Amino acid sequence: MRLPTFENTALARRGFLKNLLAIPAALMLAHTSVPALADEVNSTGLAVTDDTVKVGILHSVTGTMAISETGSVQAEKLAIEQINAMGGVLGRKIEYIQEDGASDWPTFAEKARKLLVQDSVAAVFGCWTSASRKAVLPVFEKENGMLYYPTFYEGLEQSKNVIYTGQEATQQILAGIDWAVKEKGAKTFYLLGSDYIWPRTSNKIARIHIEKKGLKVVGEEYYPLGHTQFNSVINKIKLRKPDVIFASVVGGSNVAFYKQMKAAGVDLTEEDPLLLTISVTEDEIRGIGGENVEGVYASMKYFQSLDNPNNKEFVAAFKERWGDDMVIGDVTQAAYLGPWLWKAAVEKAGSFDVDKIREASPGIEFKKAPEGYVRIHENHHLWSKTRIGVAQTNGQYKVVHETKDLMEPDPFPEGYK
Repeated sequence: MRLPTFENTALARRGFLKNLLAIPAALMLAHTSVPALADEVNSTGLAVTDDTVKVGILHSVTGTMAISETGSVQAEKLAIEQINAMGGVLGRKIEYIQEDGASDWPTFAEKARKLLVQDSVAAVFGCWTSASRKAVLPVFEKENGMLYYPTFYEGLEQSKNVIYTGQEATQQILAGIDWAVKEKGAKTFYLLGSDYIWPRTSNKIARIHIEKKGLKVVGEEYYPLGHTQFNSVINKIKLRKPDVIFASVVGGSNVAFYKQMKAAGVDLTEEDPLLLTISVTEDEIRGIGGENVEGVYASMKYFQSLDNPNNKEFVAAFKERWGDDMVIGDVTQAAYLGPWLWKAAVEKAGSFDVDKIREASPGIEFKKAPEGYVRIHENHHLWSKTRIGVAQTNGQYKVVHETKDLMEPDPFPEGYK
């Protein structure tokens, strides 16, 4: 059954819209004709009136991470606009306050404190790197705020103040390595990442999994965020001849890395070596250029090319809102889920209070997510499928594999602690 659509009057400033935006029907819950008074649904001093509720958006729109995080901002705003067009949350329109983390972890912590303490927002949708999430986590736990975090990450964390809408290691990393071993016969791996929490922990998990299989890691390198000189490591890779380059380079550094790989004569379409990334989505490819990543494989839960009705309507709505030349990557889609999952929890709880939302969140299902069925687990992670895609010159991934069943995430898998 097709999802209902609506005329997006909230976007009149962009002129007459020829297309209608789709609203995920699974999260359309009944509204009372007379919303409850603010003090009945907000007992903790949040920025909630009888007509409005304020939330925060906290991402990097400047600095090296802007190439990755801009899509998350766009997706969250689209979701909020769609929710408002159908009546808001508990009869209240959502107003957002946007802050720039500026690719700087102390700035993220400062802005998170401002949103929670000064602005009293009911929820925050934000962060990208694990370093930014770790920076803001003490703030959210101290001030009892709720963060909806959209990025694939290393796992090994569970907080009552975070809903993790991206994949964690036991879904993304292990599934990707298993695929490379089974389908491509991989026996040797070169681990390459940016120098911060997520790549280092992800590669630790990857190394344990590789060595448990009796296979070999022939190299492991890290470079600072924003690094642009990869010729030395490319030469090392050529010398050691791994079957797989397992890459977790993030942000703007990807532009330099993949262009320098091509300039060095590495033809990734030959799969010698095969390059498997867990960090390059369609958002990054837009900056790198499809001609520079053709043949790269990625392990993600979402690709823009997914062929299902929910995703087709989401992609159409996103492009209508932000431009036909825009693309949608894994984290962008996961960011889009945040406002919808928060809305569902608020309406299930009948309250904006964080403690009540926390209690209501486990078990919430979103059958109309663009990626397919997802459900919030007791540990605040999402259940979702893992997919392997191969990059095309048009900047899109072609799906070549997906897990048959949902993989239940375990933030503390045996042997990976």
